[in-house]
Amino acid sequence: MKGFGLAFGLFSAVGFLLWTPLTGLKTLHLGSCVITANLQAIQKEFSEIRDSVSSDRCCFLRHVVRFYLDRVFKVYQTPDHHTLRKISSLANSFLIIKKDLSVCHSRMACHCGEEAMEKYNQILSHFTELELQAAVVKALGELGILLRWMEEML
Repeated sequence: MKGFGLAFGLFSAVGFLLWTPLTGLKTLHLGSCVITANLQAIQKEFSEIRDSVSSDRCCFLRHVVRFYLDRVFKVYQTPDHHTLRKISSLANSFLIIKKDLSVCHSRMACHCGEEAMEKYNQILSHFTELELQAAVVKALGELGILLRWMEEML
């Protein structure tokens, strides 16, 4: 009976190791913290969101830029002056983008459809569910996603 339990445990462990890559589960080592995430599923979900707002990219980007300017960059707090200067530099870059997008919007060249507004409202909803500083830090952490998305539009 002991042999069966050992064999079953070994079989289960090997099965898990073989199954993990197929399911997209990845182990992320973040210093002493180790987490498992299904990065394929996350990427798929994000791609679907990105694709669904592709026709309204200008409008969606205009709202997201305004979100970062009004709710993230203005609110972020840290005693690190170097980081604050970097946040200020980012905010200035976003102000330039906002200005250009506002010109497009005023010329009616920045269509705002229902899906873009729905996706933006989802972002706002998730943001407001968190404690403010935690939400701001999370939004800053996700800025890379926005920047990659913007690069893909080139």
